[in-house]
Amino acid sequence: MLSCRRFLGCRFPSLRRENPTRAFSRSAVVEPGGSARYRSQTSRRRASGQFRPEMSFQYPATYRDESVDDYHGNKIPDPYSWLEDPDCEKTQAFVNAQNQLTAPFLDGCVVRSVFKERMTELYDYPKYSCPFKRGSRYFHFYNTGLQNQSVLYVQENLKAEPTVFLDPNTFSEDGTVALRGYAFSEDGEYLAYGTSASGSDWVEIRFLQVEGTVALEDRLERVKFSCMSWTHDGKGLFYNSYPDQEGKSDGRSPFISSFSPHFFTNHNTKLYYHVLGTPQSQDVLCAEFPDQPKWMSGAEVSDDGRYILLSIREGCDPVNRLWYCDLQKVPQGITGLLPWVKLIDNFDAEYEYVTNEDAVFTFKTNLDAPRYRLINIDFTQPDPSNWKELIPQHDKDVIVFATCTYSSCLFVCFLHDVKNVLKMYTLASGEEVRTFSLDVGSVVGFTGRKRDSEIFYYFTSFLSPAIIYHCDLTKEPIQPHVFREVTVKGFDPSEYQTTQVFYPSKDGTQIPMFIVHKKNIRLDGSHPAFLYGYGGFNISITPSYSVSRLIFVRHLGGVLAVANIRGGGEYGETWHKAGMLANKQNCFTDFQCAAEYLIKEGYTSSSKLTINGGSNGGLLVAACVNQRPDLFGCAVAQVGVMDMLKFHKFTIGHAWTTDFGCSEIKEQFEWLVKYSPLHNICVPEVEGVQYPSVLLLTGDHDDRVVPLHSLKYIATLQHTVGRWPSQTNPLLIHIDTKSGHGAGKPTSKVIQEVADTYAFIARSDLNTPPSCMPEQRSHVHSVSSLTHCNRDAT
Repeated sequence: MLSCRRFLGCRFPSLRRENPTRAFSRSAVVEPGGSARYRSQTSRRRASGQFRPEMSFQYPATYRDESVDDYHGNKIPDPYSWLEDPDCEKTQAFVNAQNQLTAPFLDGCVVRSVFKERMTELYDYPKYSCPFKRGSRYFHFYNTGLQNQSVLYVQENLKAEPTVFLDPNTFSEDGTVALRGYAFSEDGEYLAYGTSASGSDWVEIRFLQVEGTVALEDRLERVKFSCMSWTHDGKGLFYNSYPDQEGKSDGRSPFISSFSPHFFTNHNTKLYYHVLGTPQSQDVLCAEFPDQPKWMSGAEVSDDGRYILLSIREGCDPVNRLWYCDLQKVPQGITGLLPWVKLIDNFDAEYEYVTNEDAVFTFKTNLDAPRYRLINIDFTQPDPSNWKELIPQHDKDVIVFATCTYSSCLFVCFLHDVKNVLKMYTLASGEEVRTFSLDVGSVVGFTGRKRDSEIFYYFTSFLSPAIIYHCDLTKEPIQPHVFREVTVKGFDPSEYQTTQVFYPSKDGTQIPMFIVHKKNIRLDGSHPAFLYGYGGFNISITPSYSVSRLIFVRHLGGVLAVANIRGGGEYGETWHKAGMLANKQNCFTDFQCAAEYLIKEGYTSSSKLTINGGSNGGLLVAACVNQRPDLFGCAVAQVGVMDMLKFHKFTIGHAWTTDFGCSEIKEQFEWLVKYSPLHNICVPEVEGVQYPSVLLLTGDHDDRVVPLHSLKYIATLQHTVGRWPSQTNPLLIHIDTKSGHGAGKPTSKVIQEVADTYAFIARSDLNTPPSCMPEQRSHVHSVSSLTHCNRDAT
């Protein structure tokens, strides 16, 4: 089924890691405290450490024009609207000036090279995916450690020596062209795979004949947010395209877009069928929605090859229409628009295909089940009164995914208090067969199709990079065994502890949070802490292994905290709805309460606390910095959504209105303008409080959350706050080249970004004089006064 994660602001793992003068009075800002913007006790905190005049900055002079937008009678200045044009000479000059300001600051960190060297050393461990079978062969991805892109290997059986099948490192010299999706034909004889340059969402689909690894001439362009689904005869596949996109937004240019609003917005996607060996110009149009330009679709071929299922979405909300086509009723073949049967023709709930037995289809759905359930629908009796429940909604746990293997074995993964549980059921009756034992962590990979007699699943946690399990379903009793376990040389997980706590938010809601640190630390507020959050789009942030964050915990004596705030999917759709649209402020309040909990319990202090998030999490960080600058010492926002009044006008931003709302609707404008990071920057009123050190990170090829968000925010921040004499903490941005929203980022760039982030935080730490920093690398750094890391590196 079409996954909304194709066009979301992705979470930062990874994932796979988003001014006008203030137009509204301070009273318009929704705040967690409920009274004055900063409560009186904030004056007794030193959120950003002691002021250091030597840290003052001369920010670039940035042109401000007279642009004003009218929202329902409210005049909103937009003096940096010209930064929305990436090709404008003024924009390019602004980018260069900002990078030239940031580079010397990062270079001035004497331990920057230490961070990079240590990150390189610890990132250099083998990384595997779950094996999967296609045809008679097994495939898996493998990275020796520091390769920019993981390589696809093939083997004739699980004991045979793997050989390279497809090496994305050969796509470009610098690793910035990445593999972006793939699909094997049902018989395993052909591979379709997407390539993406510089992190862009635009994809070119290419083809290989598996036998002999022969590259075919077929090329599919103007592809974005696409399915890739083969018909079982192996003749061709379905894919999505924006055929009307021309110029710089069609994926063929090194630039992300043209300034024309028409080109900025991804509308009118179409579903095509490509026949192998024919030019793209002859591809068959199978579905389009000319009266619904925002609709997006994805096709999936049923397990038996008879049906085409079409999932249609209008945004990122977990709801979809579901149409299907019986290929047996198209005897002439796929030659034009298919005769779709509209099984579900509303956006009331989500229906995700699991499997089918003839005309009886099993779906995972949130219909009358915010934590999801499995139902059976007989296509010959499609009326809802005939639908049957196979596995009911759990009292507390959320169904994450369900898949059918070995004809009748149904594997269902649940989320129990943000920890995965894997169970096996019978397809015929929904009877539970067994539960697979798992530690506190996440199942992030699962392979095994209905025709297969085995499964593989991939487990990870904060302290374990990977355990891949294999289970032969032909043998009784069914018992998984460790197929491959990855360890990191020199890392002993027994020296650390992971704790899950539940802390109260402002309204009393209990919010889960994971805390990772060395054992037996003193809770005296002396430790640097790194707090990560996301809180949106029904995405759950589950435990995962991160080299960069473990460097922080292991070598800097730090505390890692991951807050599972509302807006995510940790407790199903109810949790999601509690942090979206009119309830979005709950996300920011939950995150601020997480910070207060860490400080109150003695894990850290405000001056030693760094917050981080990417994409929707970048919005989270910026909004919290605006609302509570006293609470944090440093903030790193990656590819954040900063202009909440205009985000829907660029590329795929219109799909996010289901979570955020849209400023073109008066009621929703009133929500958005109260927290929009761009429109709520102001000098703190409380004496002794300044903005924390702020670093924004974005990429010049990010066509998901386009760079204008970060550019306009930093321009406004420097103009409004940076000129204030008491603002001595740095307010900086780094715009990376040949980088996008995060997917497919080469290892070399990941390592450099981590080193830069460490360097920024270390130099910004106002309690750490440069003389306290190590001058050369040793195996174990004990530099508790340095702070914080960023960027998942799984």
